Amino acid sequence: MSDTKSSYRQVMKATSIFGGVQVFQIIIGIIRSKFIAVLLGPTGMGIASLLHSTLLLIASLTNFGLGTSALKEIAAAHSSGDENRLSIVSTVFKRWVWVTGLLGAIVTAILAPWLSEFTFGNRDFTFAFIWIAITLLFNQISTGQDVLLRGMRQIRYMAQSAMIGSVVGLFTTIPLYYFYGIDGIVPAIIISAISSLVLTWFYARKLKIKSAFVSQARTILEGKGMLKMGFLISLSSLITVGASYIVRIFISNNGGVEQVGLYNAGFVIINTYVGMIFTAMATDYYPRLSAVAHSNLQTKIVVNQQAEIALLILAPILIVFLIFINWIVIILYSTQFLAVSTMIYWAALGMLFKAVSWSIGFIFLAKSATKLYFWNELITNIYLILLNIAGYYYWGLTGLGMSFLVSYFLYLLQVYWIAKCKFEFSFNNDFLKIFLLQLVLAILSFLTVQYFNAFWAYGIGIILILISSGYSWNELDKRMDLKGILLNIKTKFRK
Repeated sequence: MSDTKSSYRQVMKATSIFGGVQVFQIIIGIIRSKFIAVLLGPTGMGIASLLHSTLLLIASLTNFGLGTSALKEIAAAHSSGDENRLSIVSTVFKRWVWVTGLLGAIVTAILAPWLSEFTFGNRDFTFAFIWIAITLLFNQISTGQDVLLRGMRQIRYMAQSAMIGSVVGLFTTIPLYYFYGIDGIVPAIIISAISSLVLTWFYARKLKIKSAFVSQARTILEGKGMLKMGFLISLSSLITVGASYIVRIFISNNGGVEQVGLYNAGFVIINTYVGMIFTAMATDYYPRLSAVAHSNLQTKIVVNQQAEIALLILAPILIVFLIFINWIVIILYSTQFLAVSTMIYWAALGMLFKAVSWSIGFIFLAKSATKLYFWNELITNIYLILLNIAGYYYWGLTGLGMSFLVSYFLYLLQVYWIAKCKFEFSFNNDFLKIFLLQLVLAILSFLTVQYFNAFWAYGIGIILILISSGYSWNELDKRMDLKGILLNIKTKFRK
């Protein structure tokens, strides 16, 4: 029993550390988003979103999934205590990071006129793409340094880097938007990339990795292993980013750049502010799952634990968003963005299914089943694109929220069936009880805001929030003795 509590506490420790970082980043992000919404409006946010989406597409095409494949190698070398192996792997990885980063920058600069025409319907943004091409190199180097920190489990350095980066990003980009408006978007993207590069470089220098001579031949030989695994991961990432890019282009062509801005604002709320739980957990979850991937039984235990914690933390937050979404949109952006509220209602329900499917999906990577991972992502993104396009075509922004819910419901069924057949995975009774209860509370919240006036919706909604929060607290306390932890903290402060 003590081992089980220790395991849950490990999940919660990493989540709380990076959850705290995420909360800090969200506060900074709220301030930044508020300024951007007021200074640029939906149109400016749409342009920024399309530029970022294009960069992500090119990065996914040229980075060969090194960030994910190398993380597994570095984590394994670090955990084994083999310093020589760690130095060789890190040296090879750093060299390939430069190669792939330069490739991304060159491809973007060469294709700039066509990227502008395809993305915006004209060549007015050619020079914008040429300027921001360099950020693909900066971002790839930053990713490489971040992978070293993650692989060596330097949680404190990663947290400090992320928090400082948020503050620097705020104070460097907001003045650009204030003085230059939409013309400040490109400089802001470049400065953000440089800030991230400097910070990750500063903290990566603190790592105690011995230098090692690695020949060109060995660099190629060692790199093949990373690239082989990373290639399919890269294709999977490319498909995911490409699907998002296609949806944005479809919205832009059929509804205009302003609609892209509204769509992006809505999913920033869902995927960033609500989805912070995934970001916080993923930092520790993937290396921890990889360590037990040889055992289907241990894999099942770790995944169930992760899914339980994810739901217990996420569900109360989702219900708060469901009840108070109009006020949240106004606070985060402005009344100009209220059109995304109904989209978020539907997408919030979909986040419960995403939390569970996300926990299962890591099994494929942890077990190095890259072909299975690729085909799983390919099939998912095919119906995701079709559902998104159909949803927007018939119901506008609201239809995109509906398609999000349907897509992740289907995705959960899909990954569960694959994991069950291939790796003997199944949910335990504790998880099923948590999922069903929190899902019912979320559905009741959804129906409340749809069919009751504001007075009754807020009243009933607050009761549902309290029920969900109380249940989550009680279940978390059972798993890791939260009361005991808080008592210890209180005792330490009194001394």
